[in-house]
Amino acid sequence: MSEAVTHSATTSPALLASLDPLLRDWLPRQRWFAGKGRQVTGLSLVSATELLPSGGQLGLYHLLVRVHQPPAPDQSGPARAGDCYQLLIGSREALPPRLAPALIGHVSEGPLANQTVYDALYDTRPAEVLLEAVRSRARIGALRFDRDPRQEIRPHLVPRLVTTEQSNSSVIYGDTFILKLLRRVVPGVNPDLELPLALAREGCPRVPPPTGWMLAELSGQTSVLGVLQPFVQGAADGWELALRELAKGESFDEEARALGRATAEVHLALAAGLPTVTLGHAQLRALADGMTERLEAAARVVPALRPHLPGLRATFAKLAERATQDRPLTAQRVHGDLHLGQCLRSADGQWSLIDFEGEPAKPLAERRLPQPPVRDVAGMLRSFDYAAHSASVPDPDWATACRAAYCAGYAEVTGLDPRADPVLLRAYETDKAVYEVVYEARHRPDWLPVPMAAVQRLAAAAQAEAEAETDAAAGAGTTGRAG
Repeated sequence: MSEAVTHSATTSPALLASLDPLLRDWLPRQRWFAGKGRQVTGLSLVSATELLPSGGQLGLYHLLVRVHQPPAPDQSGPARAGDCYQLLIGSREALPPRLAPALIGHVSEGPLANQTVYDALYDTRPAEVLLEAVRSRARIGALRFDRDPRQEIRPHLVPRLVTTEQSNSSVIYGDTFILKLLRRVVPGVNPDLELPLALAREGCPRVPPPTGWMLAELSGQTSVLGVLQPFVQGAADGWELALRELAKGESFDEEARALGRATAEVHLALAAGLPTVTLGHAQLRALADGMTERLEAAARVVPALRPHLPGLRATFAKLAERATQDRPLTAQRVHGDLHLGQCLRSADGQWSLIDFEGEPAKPLAERRLPQPPVRDVAGMLRSFDYAAHSASVPDPDWATACRAAYCAGYAEVTGLDPRADPVLLRAYETDKAVYEVVYEARHRPDWLPVPMAAVQRLAAAAQAEAEAETDAAAGAGTTGRAG
């Protein structure tokens, strides 16, 4: 197998031309395709590398393909180049029945004429090729495979594709490793590799340390293609675990408290291993302005937000007011997209955090910016709310208890309770809920009531607080004039 991955050649652009009509139909149907609802107007080849020799019973090609589409309706600013996607394309004369779900189509012309092409991650041999390439630290065309030499990778581990992925794809090898392949590829330092490496250097046990990685080096720029990490055997997904406890009517408080402690440990390790910054008046003001701008843009897309605008604006106005006070705020690297589905509880009850990519829709540079740690906290609080509303009988009190337990667990480790800065926490919760409203309106309309309920609650609380302050100020003014 190692010979197959070390004597590979870059393929001709004619390969993409022959695949073009098939990919235009297949790509928009994939869960990880970000441009749903917009026509694919063109494909261009970024890189194509042959991983298994052509002419055999099985061919394997690694493609980086740029997909051109009209801009999204709410996209502002200068037009950007199309998204670049990582594809592993297998070719056979005919597919066995077990690979039917992987079918892309039948090629009529070009280098793969009369071949059937498919998503090769469903197939055992191509998946083995990737692991062997990492194990042997292979160099194949523009592709670079590397690993931590201190961790052993045994050969011949049986692979299987994880079929429940969303924005990426993962392959598990013998319940020993899991390889996450990033489907949407951007050049630069990807936090999905950068942050776990930093946490490993700090000895943080809450994140599986990277075992190996895949890179592409093109035009002087490096892009992360995939990360191999130890597989947490017998682990329960935090989202599924929470829903199971909800269905049984059981408390999740202890788990939420332990998850708060795990989050805090990760934050402390990130602050120790990577630079932190202090946000002064100007930065805090810009933070509040950014939240307000996102709110106004969201209200243009989702009219249901408009009745709640006064209260939501008041929340961000309070954050802007905080910027005038002499209370600097520390920012650091954070997870960036933390929720129950990004957490695993092992068989011994320990929590791990995974998937440090951040929100894939945001530019890489933005995902790597230092943020107040409360951003992650707010994401998890919103996740408890989602879980509570996903039960057959929604249970808001369950979410309230989880939120309190999570914050208490976080405070046990850091000494700082996120609820001690209610203005900041509410602003981040509100910003996240507004983001969720837009996402659900666009992708899952049936879920829209969940973030809308949060928006209504947060807006009403902010509005009532603002009115109480106004009344108090008016009362104080009247008392002063009477005196």
